[in-house]
Amino acid sequence: MRARRIEGDMHMETRIETTIQQDGTLTLNDLPFHAGETVEVVVTPKPTLENGGAYPLRGTQVTYTEPFEPVAAGDWEASA
Repeated sequence: MRARRIEGDMHMETRIETTIQQDGTLTLNDLPFHAGETVEVVVTPKPTLENGGAYPLRGTQVTYTEPFEPVAAGDWEASA
C-alpha cells in the first residue's frame, strides 16, 4: 500500500493482485476503506512476457546501419 498527498488531503492507494473468475467477475475483500466511501477502481492486466512485461523489445528486429564504421570518431583527439 502506498500513500500520497494530493491538495493537502491524505489519499491511500491500494494495489491488489487477483485473478478474474471464469464468469468474468472480480471480488475484492478486506479493503482498507470505510463502508459508503467512494473509490475509483482501475483494472489493468499484470505485465507478462507475452504482453511486453519485463522485456518489451524481446523478439523485435534489430537493424545496424554501417555496423563497422567508427562511432563519434570526431570526438577523439590525439594528445599533443
